[in-house]
Amino acid sequence: MLSLLRHFTAQRQEYLLAYQNICNPQWTSCKYETIADEGFQKNVFVYRAINLIARDIASIPFTVKNRDSQEENQKITKILQRPNKNQSKNAFFESVVNYLLISGNTFIHCDNNNQLRCLRSDRVHIVPNQDKTEVESYIYSVDSKKYQIAKTDILHLKLFHPLNDWYGLSPLQVASRAIDQHNEMSKHNVSILQNGGRPSGCLIVKNSENLTPEQREQLRRDIREVYAGTANSGKVMVLEGGLEWKEMGLSLKDLDFNEGKNLTSREIAQAFGVPPVLIGIKGDTAFTSYKEARLHFWEDTVLPLAELIRLGFNTWLSEKFRQNVEITLNLDAIPALSSKRESLWHSISSADFLTIDEKRKIFGYPPLKEQNKI
Repeated sequence: MLSLLRHFTAQRQEYLLAYQNICNPQWTSCKYETIADEGFQKNVFVYRAINLIARDIASIPFTVKNRDSQEENQKITKILQRPNKNQSKNAFFESVVNYLLISGNTFIHCDNNNQLRCLRSDRVHIVPNQDKTEVESYIYSVDSKKYQIAKTDILHLKLFHPLNDWYGLSPLQVASRAIDQHNEMSKHNVSILQNGGRPSGCLIVKNSENLTPEQREQLRRDIREVYAGTANSGKVMVLEGGLEWKEMGLSLKDLDFNEGKNLTSREIAQAFGVPPVLIGIKGDTAFTSYKEARLHFWEDTVLPLAELIRLGFNTWLSEKFRQNVEITLNLDAIPALSSKRESLWHSISSADFLTIDEKRKIFGYPPLKEQNKI
């Protein structure tokens, strides 16, 4: 857009006044409140991408076993199935993933009653030790009050940040410029609709006399009250002698906002690792079918993030409750992976160099009796 504006001729310099904000863009800051508001709450593709990832991860069934005995750990299973009085398992893990993708950090607190809650990321401050090598404790601030929380009572999940030793980098921050562009294009389209579907224009004084500041302000006020807005769309503008109305030099086709929105929405989807077709972006030809896109999404985005969360809980819960536990994900219950699972089953079942017991062992079944082997 800026390259087009720079090519304006000297006679059209007044048109640039309408685009002064574009010439000095103000990108969304990396403050949590700002990116959560401008990104998650006001951008449909960000909201859809984050919720899609969060709901898929929360839907994965899991079991908690003691590594020594391979028996289910009823205590920790009960805690994870009902983390607190106000949230179910799915709602809790959705909030875990939402905070992680919005801020790059998730802080999970375990209180004295063994209830788990996600703390708002911007309210938690890390207190390092004197050597600045490890976390000593956490400070939770809310309503001008501060609470110090022991290190063992907090599970801190974070995404990699190349410039910060303590806090993670959110994909929402990485995509902030694309989100800003998409939001500004949406605002522009709304403004065009509110202006009766017409681009902006300007009044040109054809005689040599200049308007006084009072006359100029009166013209602005008259046009705003009589001709601006959708209710006044189509009205004939009556101008006195010496005044001429000209529309902006750039048409909607020249600006091509729809194509620009399409490109920025793809950048947003790419930052979150979501195939565009899954969040309603048209024209995606990277996958031959929706089913293939879903498989790619699960393998490249959902499962790696779910594994990061699983390993974090494994270490934290084992240290917190002094039990050697392991959380395992039941991938066989995921419908999106059924095609790959069927292909694997077919390949192994048709392998004539494996015995029945070897095949059963691969699939996690106990061996048959010795006489049933082939």
